[in-house]
Amino acid sequence: MSGRKRLARLNEQLRRELSDLIRRQVRDPRVGQVTITGVDVAGDLGSAKVYVRTPGTAGEREDTLAGLAAAAPFLRTTLGRTLRVRRVPELRFQPDRSYEHAQRIEQVLSEVIPEDGEASGDEPADSDSADAASESEE
Repeated sequence: MSGRKRLARLNEQLRRELSDLIRRQVRDPRVGQVTITGVDVAGDLGSAKVYVRTPGTAGEREDTLAGLAAAAPFLRTTLGRTLRVRRVPELRFQPDRSYEHAQRIEQVLSEVIPEDGEASGDEPADSDSADAASESEE
């Protein structure tokens, strides 16, 4: 149980440190505006998947990922100096697709669930009860 907590703390610490390092010290022109959405360190601390979101076209995102991959050894070395861990995991940058998945789920739900006003009898019942309440007040 404590191993999971330790990994969760390490994931969050790596996310914060990497965000700061990329923003302040990475000078690769391919690496523009990057948001690190999460880090998932393997149980053996040998590798870490770093999930990133970047604005721009698909080509620009690929360039950013290539720039981050090129900067990974520098980032790992710098993390080794600042973090108090025996072994800094190998960094593997991957695009965060959770936003795209959420949009797809939203789209499917909007196709399945009817829009407001098309609800199955909910709205007419409410208007009838409102009419009855106003008539009883008169």
